[in-house]
Amino acid sequence: MTQPRSIPRSGSVTTSDFPGFSTSPSASLLHRSGSISASPTHTIKHDVRPPKVLHQLDSGDLKVLILENISQQAVNSFKDAGFQVDFYTKAWSEEELIEKIGQYHAIGIRSKTKITSKVLKAASKLLVIGCFCIGTNQVDLETAAKIGIPVFNSPFSNSRSVAELVMSEVIALSRQLVDRANEMRQGTWNKVSKACWEVRGKTLGIVGYGHIGSQLSVLAEAFAMRVLYYDVLNIMPLGNATQVETLEDLLSNSDFVTLHVPELPETINMISTPQLDAMKE
Repeated sequence: MTQPRSIPRSGSVTTSDFPGFSTSPSASLLHRSGSISASPTHTIKHDVRPPKVLHQLDSGDLKVLILENISQQAVNSFKDAGFQVDFYTKAWSEEELIEKIGQYHAIGIRSKTKITSKVLKAASKLLVIGCFCIGTNQVDLETAAKIGIPVFNSPFSNSRSVAELVMSEVIALSRQLVDRANEMRQGTWNKVSKACWEVRGKTLGIVGYGHIGSQLSVLAEAFAMRVLYYDVLNIMPLGNATQVETLEDLLSNSDFVTLHVPELPETINMISTPQLDAMKE
């Protein structure tokens, strides 16, 4: 049985004091030597900047940058919590961010402000990035992860607004509203009903049944539309919506198709010539 060892009360403690343990930089915990092989060549490289070591801070010591006219209520909430807040209605360019980001501990943005690798390299104090929108593709997520900066989004921030907008566009397309409006601006009153349809009884195909797609599904059914949806995950439908197995099944059976998917390698050019050919006439 291994005899207990005393821990020095003063001075530094080195690995030589505990020869039965390995402290390889590639391991997150101490392991008994011999049980796990860790190559000494596996080192962590910080090609942007080293991750910050967090220390307890008073909120008054933290500076928050809020851009793109984010709700004044959010600004007031930060101020009430004791943070120093700089608020701007416009997005900042990469050059502006590189010049000024170094003094801030947190930043809140929408979709126009681009947090690039160069910006993150200059953000020596930055602890967190908040995206007051659904997407996070305006942030270099890979670089942020490397240097330990969490990125938050607001997935429910405008999902209802987008769902309502899509329904208005479906109706506008069905009734040729844009064409008639353009003719009216040119002084032509063209009262026609050919190729104009009610949306009642038509089929709406939703690609991506997330926060927006599911809310859109409910609104479409309130207009007496039939709803099909396609998603890479099996998701329980709201109402009477039906999930189809393939994108082709959805395209060939829908009168209107709407996409609500993130920008990923798998979704870029998701709709191209073969998919358009597969749609209903």
